Order: sequence, then structure tokens, then C-alpha cells
Amino acid sequence: MVTIEELCEIEEIRNLRTLYAHYYDGNRVEELVDLFTDDAVCDFGESYGKWVGKEEIHREYAAAAANKSPDYGILHNVTNPWIRIVDETTAIGRWYLLNIRSTEGVENPLILFGIYDERYRKTGDGWKIQRTRIDFLWPRREINGSTDL
Repeated sequence: MVTIEELCEIEEIRNLRTLYAHYYDGNRVEELVDLFTDDAVCDFGESYGKWVGKEEIHREYAAAAANKSPDYGILHNVTNPWIRIVDETTAIGRWYLLNIRSTEGVENPLILFGIYDERYRKTGDGWKIQRTRIDFLWPRREINGSTDL
């Protein structure tokens, strides 16, 4: 049985992932990067690479924001959270991801579907993302002539 304390921890982690979507979509890089541990890993596969540590994560998100659509031109919709507390300082989670374009004039607003797999660590500042990985489900991505899901 899940305790009240565990439900509060799960809700804090749920809020962490929601803040990630808001900060990313709003091009708020400083707040976004603050959601990660210092030794965090972002693994976005062959399509976008693997970023290790806050410094690299900051650099890559800043570059993405510089080349991205206007604030909230793309919306990260994260749904179906599955979060499990492993111990007092560790949790894991999975989320469905639906990225949509919110700007007018596009024929198809759907950008991609994927699944986030994550590990969280509780720090003195609350829960942080220690590792995030996206498995891209749709559309298939071409990498050097091969198809990456």
C-alpha cells in the first residue's frame, strides 16, 4: 500500500516533469537546467545525442532554444505518468510524450510521440532529474540511412 508520504513524493516528481515541459516550451533554459542533478544524463538517442552533466545539458538546451520556435510554439504534452519510489532518495518514472506545434498555418501539428524513461534523485533542493531518456515512437527517424524509432 502506498503511504501518504509516498503520494506527496510522487506528486513532487509529477510537478518536476510538468515544470520541465513548461520551461522547455517557454525557452526558459536557466530554470529548465535547474531541474537536473549536477551529474545528470539526457539520452535522446542517435537523433539528438547524449548529454552528460549540467554544463553540457545547459549548452545543448541553450542551442536548442536559439534555433527553436517562439515561446510555446511547440508544446510538450506529458501524460500517463508511472512513478515508483525506490528508496528515500531515488525514484523512477515513465511518461508518454506527445509534441505538437501550436503555431497556425501548419498542415499537421503533430511533431512526435515518444516515451520518457527517467530516474530521479532527492536532493537538499527537492527531487531532481538524474537521467532522462526518450524512446521515439513516431515518426521513424532516418539516421545515416537506417531507421531509428
